[in-house]
Amino acid sequence: MKLKILLISILFVSFAGAQAQTYNELNGQGGLNVITTAVPFLMIAPDARAGSMGDAGVSSEPDVYSMHWNPAKYAYMATDMSVGLSYSPWLRNLVPDMNLAYLTFAKRIDPMSTFAASLRYFTLGDIQFTDEFGNDNGTYSPNEWAVDATYSRKLTDNLSGAVSGRFIYSDLTQGQFVQGAETSAGWSVAADVAVYWRKDVNWFQDIKSNFAWGVNISNIGAKLGYNQSSIKKDFIPTNLRFGPTLTLEIDDYNTIAFSLDINKLLVPTPPIYKRDSLGNPIPIPGTDNFEIEAGMSDDVTVVKGMVQSFYDAPGGFNEEMREFSFAFGTEYWYNKVFALRGGFFYEDKTKGNRKFASLGAGLRYNVFGLDFSYLIPVNSKTSTGTNPLSNTLRFALTFDLGKLPKKN
Repeated sequence: MKLKILLISILFVSFAGAQAQTYNELNGQGGLNVITTAVPFLMIAPDARAGSMGDAGVSSEPDVYSMHWNPAKYAYMATDMSVGLSYSPWLRNLVPDMNLAYLTFAKRIDPMSTFAASLRYFTLGDIQFTDEFGNDNGTYSPNEWAVDATYSRKLTDNLSGAVSGRFIYSDLTQGQFVQGAETSAGWSVAADVAVYWRKDVNWFQDIKSNFAWGVNISNIGAKLGYNQSSIKKDFIPTNLRFGPTLTLEIDDYNTIAFSLDINKLLVPTPPIYKRDSLGNPIPIPGTDNFEIEAGMSDDVTVVKGMVQSFYDAPGGFNEEMREFSFAFGTEYWYNKVFALRGGFFYEDKTKGNRKFASLGAGLRYNVFGLDFSYLIPVNSKTSTGTNPLSNTLRFALTFDLGKLPKKN
């Protein structure tokens, strides 16, 4: 059966996609060994502000879109209530009608705590399904969505924490038969645990400055599958994100901030399997598993997989280090009305090869805010002759309602 959606999912997760070289084929010297998960849409930057800062946001100034980056930041939100709506045409070089929409809401409960919720909707456009003989099985619109809620609270004057809950729904196959089995929509539940710390510092003479850092472990949740008759399910993208931000108030009108995010998927690295003379994996008698040549089995529980993800790479320590990705962003504000932003994102070529710069701008007027971002791939061409991320745009509207909260 030919399912275009499967091709799209593969390209979406590892679109760097040069030739399909395995770790063994390159003798372990920097071979491709990309970690793939279910529902990768959960890792897409949903808002234009962080999107224009190279996908950096774990410790940046809190805003209504903090749910994705670090929900603990909500405790320091500058307004009493805020609503945000963002939209991004996604991977338009692959599919002309794929997009991501994000709606989020945050409300301060009291000076110490804040409640927030969000809805993320990802559609892959209209896709024609066919059987193994090429017969038309109809046109469908695969989609995925997630609903989040969080409670964020100040623990001290400088430290806050948050716990979030998430329901995830993925309907990619629309009930089609795959390898003789009927598929169904997959779903999962997950949680985030986050902390955020910020404090004014006197590091620079005659310049007011603030230093912040944040840590967010997101999508801690059950595996997800699309075939109810099978016990084989895939990990969702449990992710560790951490990093600092330094903000400098140059004068009464000019402010600039520098942010760094470091990411690592807390998901087991695929092992390298032993192969016979024909290149086929060697099965273990009496089981559905194969003999492992390097690395560790990824058929483990969620908790064990999170711990194991720090030491299970077939290439050892060097490969483990390549599994970290980095996002650097800067944001300049003039009179708290107009913003210019820029950033850069780096991922190792053996782990996805996403490398892009980003630019953006923001405008604030009264209770209204508008943000825009544009992504510029650095590795502009792949084996297909183009980069799926080229011409990626994001737009976001923000409405800050209510009075500023009273200081403690």
